[in-house]
Parts: sequence; structure tokens; C-alpha cells
Amino acid sequence: MQTVKIGETTLPAIGIGTWHIGDDPQKRSNEIKAIQTAIDQGAAVIDTAEMYGMGRAETVVKDAIADYHREQLYIIDKVLPENAGHHQLEVSVDQSLKRVGTDYFDLYLLHWRGSIPLSETVTEMEAMVKKGKIKHWGVSNFDVADLHKLWQLPNGQNCVANEDLYNLDERGIEFDLIPLMKEHHLPLIAYSPLAQADTISGRLTADPFLKELAANHQASVYQIMLAWTLRNGNVLSIPKAATPQHALDNIRALEIHFTPDELAALSRRFPAPTSKQPLATI
Repeated sequence: MQTVKIGETTLPAIGIGTWHIGDDPQKRSNEIKAIQTAIDQGAAVIDTAEMYGMGRAETVVKDAIADYHREQLYIIDKVLPENAGHHQLEVSVDQSLKRVGTDYFDLYLLHWRGSIPLSETVTEMEAMVKKGKIKHWGVSNFDVADLHKLWQLPNGQNCVANEDLYNLDERGIEFDLIPLMKEHHLPLIAYSPLAQADTISGRLTADPFLKELAANHQASVYQIMLAWTLRNGNVLSIPKAATPQHALDNIRALEIHFTPDELAALSRRFPAPTSKQPLATI
């Protein structure tokens, strides 16, 4: 099984994303079963945020993990930038902990940069570590300049991960951000690795080359896309799964390995960037 190391913890390289989970009450039962299926198949990471459904995703996670030992899970949560300062960050942590039903988060991320100074956010993150409410902290939607700014701050080097958009259709961060993170041994958490299944992925699933490659691996195009994000290591991919079967398919993508010729063909079909690109976000 492919793994990634975040802080001192080695984890399966595919986790569980929860963006848009909890938005439809009629889907809640299936969403809970999907998370449980992924855990039962070996997933450890659950990625959520106070922003997702204004806390509704966190409550789905709470129901899904109620019967599992906390120690077998690695839970990531995120604070909105407007809540990442002296007066609000701990309040956000406490509210999210209550909604998820846990005493601590393994990793707590600044969701993106806002108007609150990074130095203030880092100070608050460090305070939460000391209080035992989070084990580690990191960032999300950070580009090269953002990381350099962070690393110049006191305790800025304590950041253990950066979560960014990364998939076969959005390779911009390969030009400079991924090499920089690899140099600093900072793992990437890849969000939307399936390129938003109801939009871009609809085009990709019809791509003749991807369909042929999927058939060769006895897999789906989605599984090919997911496995591709893991090809170079140091990446944790967090696809959403709304159904148990989808969750099972996601975890099985860990078994896919590409030949050098297949990777070269993928890069010809979906070229890597040759210049600096604006950081892609959704």
C-alpha cells in the first residue's frame, strides 16, 4: 500500500474528503456508510472543515466514526481565515471538536490566507498544540510565496502539510510548488483529485486514452486519475465518496501502479506546466 508521512505519522496515501458531504439530508445515510466503508478498507485520514456545509460535514463525520477507536483515525479540520486570529481560532477549534465528537485533531489547517497576519495565526496554532487540542498544524491553498513568508516566521517551520488543488487537469503546482515542498519534505494534501466529478471529470471520463488505460488496468477512469496523483510519493489524496461503492473504488486505486511508458503517455496527453501558473483553487 502506498503511504505518506505527515509529521511523525505514516498514513495510507488515500484518505476521505468531505467537501459537499452533509448538504442533502436524504444522502446522509449513504455518506456515513461511505466513510465507514473507506475506514473498513484501510483508510485512516478524514479531511473536513468548519466551512463545509457550515459544520454539517463535521456532524456527518461524527456519526460515521462513533463506533471506531479514535487512535485508528487521522482527522484533519480547517479554520476559515477570518477565524484564524487571537480572538476566534480557539473558539473555532472547540466548535469543530464538538461537531466532530473528538477531543483533538491530528492536523488543523488554515483554510486559505486572509487579512489576519500569518504570524498571529501561527501563534494561535502553536497555542492549540500546547493545549493538546491539535497535534499538528498546516496550511491550505498556499503557493510558493506564501510558504516562503510562512517559513520566515517564528515557528513557521512547524507547518507539517499544505493542501492544494491537484489533479490530472490541474498540474500547475508541479512547476515550482511541488519541487519546493519536496525539497522541504513538506507533504502535499491533494484536494479534488478527481477534478470535480460533475464538471471537468465528465470530460475526462470520456477521454479515449484514459478509457484505454483504465481498461488495461481493469479499473475506472476515476481510479486512474486518483492513482496518478500518488505516482511520485509525498502526496495524500482526499477524494470524496458519497456512496460505499465509490469509497471502495477510491481505496482500490492504491493498488494501481503505472509503467514509465504509461506515465510518459499521460504527460503527453495532459502536459505538465512549462512556466509558473497562478495557483488554481475551487
